[in-house]
Amino acid sequence: MYTLLISIIYLAFISLGLPDSLLGSAWPILHQEIDVSISFLGVISMAVSGATIISSLLSDKLTHKFGTKWITTISVFISAISLLGFSYSKSIWAIMLWAIPYGFGAGGIDAALNNYVALHYSSKHMSWLHCFWGVGTVISPFVMSFSLANFSWRAGYLIIAFIQFTIGAILLFTLPLWKVNDNNSHKNIENNTTIGILQALQIKGVPSLLLGFFSYCAAESTAISWSCTYLVEAKNIDEPTAAALASSFFIGMTFGRFLGGFVMDKMGYRKMILLGFGILSLGILIMILPIENYLLSLIGLIILGLGCAPIYPCIIHSTPSNFGAENSGAIIGIQMACAYLGSTFMAPLFGVIGKAIGFNLFPVYFLVFAIIMVYMLELTFKSTKK
Repeated sequence: MYTLLISIIYLAFISLGLPDSLLGSAWPILHQEIDVSISFLGVISMAVSGATIISSLLSDKLTHKFGTKWITTISVFISAISLLGFSYSKSIWAIMLWAIPYGFGAGGIDAALNNYVALHYSSKHMSWLHCFWGVGTVISPFVMSFSLANFSWRAGYLIIAFIQFTIGAILLFTLPLWKVNDNNSHKNIENNTTIGILQALQIKGVPSLLLGFFSYCAAESTAISWSCTYLVEAKNIDEPTAAALASSFFIGMTFGRFLGGFVMDKMGYRKMILLGFGILSLGILIMILPIENYLLSLIGLIILGLGCAPIYPCIIHSTPSNFGAENSGAIIGIQMACAYLGSTFMAPLFGVIGKAIGFNLFPVYFLVFAIIMVYMLELTFKSTKK
């Protein structure tokens, strides 16, 4: 049952990743159909992220009240309904409306499952958990590429919504499996009194952790939202090909997290993060070369994804050991909120910069946040080192 439950948790994280790369893949065509500026993607991302921030901050209290299994299952169904709404939307205002419940669903899945795995499973499972998020993000661009070539962007959303409903049904029928961790040493954590946001912020190392996480997610969300547009605008690749090619970032990240699961326990969180930063710097160097080449873009995005792979899971899984299991739920919830703050403001900001100056600045923009990220995380590990 232990193995079956972690498999179900992995499946739930596929459902989290499926929509994350969908809008960016559809956007070069979608924005023309609904007649809005190409930079308006940032506004939609802000609506999604705003709802996700609220959901993440409430996650610890809701999980204490209802349990991780119910928060996860309900959140998947909310996401599925929202994607169905996206597929039938005929105006930007309808898309903005459906972005709100989608954000609530995503935040519920993300914060609840990250804390659950950090408490109950080893670091390799955290790496593989986010590997399966990558599986979802890899699937979606190919689904959207197929839909754009044969039908429309609406078909892509319908297909992903159907997959989400299926995953939600599986979660619903496997709820009894969650009893397997009842004898775990952390079994009472979800029933303990929670700490508040201000209390969490007063813990040594938390502010730098949050800023580092904000910076990483700002960089990652920029890649998710704008890599397809970057390939179209800066590398002169056609839209369907760019939608498929953009998935190479997620392929690199997914493969990197799969490999990371085998070495994370041995290397430790800090070394894995530094290794990831070195690899993503190489990817940025390749992407910044002023060469319009399909293969070079493919390699650059894969290496960029490989470098990003260990950073998110290492940050999350180190939280209980750095700050205590009793505080992890609240801190991880705030981390998720900071993650989506980065997505809310920094990815849209690049849309404005790209439209005004040029989307070829994408690699430079990514690098700036990567440098801030690694510096702040180093401060965190130094301040929490026993």
